[in-house]
Amino acid sequence: MKTIGILGGMSAASTQIYYRELCALTRTRLGGLHSPELLIRSLDFAAIEALQMNGQWEEAGAVLNREAKALEQGGADVLILATNTMHKLAEQMMAGVSIPFIHIADATAKAIIARGLKTPGLMATAFTMEQTFYTERLVDHGLEPMVPADADRAETHRIIYEELCKDIVTDPSRQAYEAIAQRLVAEGADSLILGCTEVGMLLNQQNVEVPVFDTTLIHCETALDFALA
Repeated sequence: MKTIGILGGMSAASTQIYYRELCALTRTRLGGLHSPELLIRSLDFAAIEALQMNGQWEEAGAVLNREAKALEQGGADVLILATNTMHKLAEQMMAGVSIPFIHIADATAKAIIARGLKTPGLMATAFTMEQTFYTERLVDHGLEPMVPADADRAETHRIIYEELCKDIVTDPSRQAYEAIAQRLVAEGADSLILGCTEVGMLLNQQNVEVPVFDTTLIHCETALDFALA
């Protein structure tokens, strides 16, 4: 089994989901007492969030690059970044790093294509929905992603940063997310990407009428496929 290096803490809530899901997947696949070989570097999200809000992306990229190199030196065979938004800095993060990197958008796009779908709605942070680093990656795979209207994007983003990243889950926010997802479907989305690693805390296949693609779970499956290959 290869060692998966996880660069997380962005937020800690989603990194906990990565650990739990990778352990469950490994147990299911291998049985017995098996668990995954992992190296986890969890950052202080308050510092990263401050860089995001101040537009200091180059500085944030330097942090990720330093940590990616540390994970490689620590013995990781493959790297995953446990956040969708910070994939904006994937290229800078991997500069000078020689081990493979599994991009969350690529893994998600392949899962959508495998289901024969083409027009996914995307619910994520404002950075991921409004900038092009993520949606263009989906387009490169032949998809036609849709994002919510302005007010819905703002509310999706607010709930992520004010609640989900703090492990706060409320029924009003779940209802708000369900309504946003319904509006995307009404506008033509044939599926829904949970494009922030915390969105799955509120949405899943039980409360969304179209196929749901939880990027966190897909990322974990893809990383374990690599580790067990």
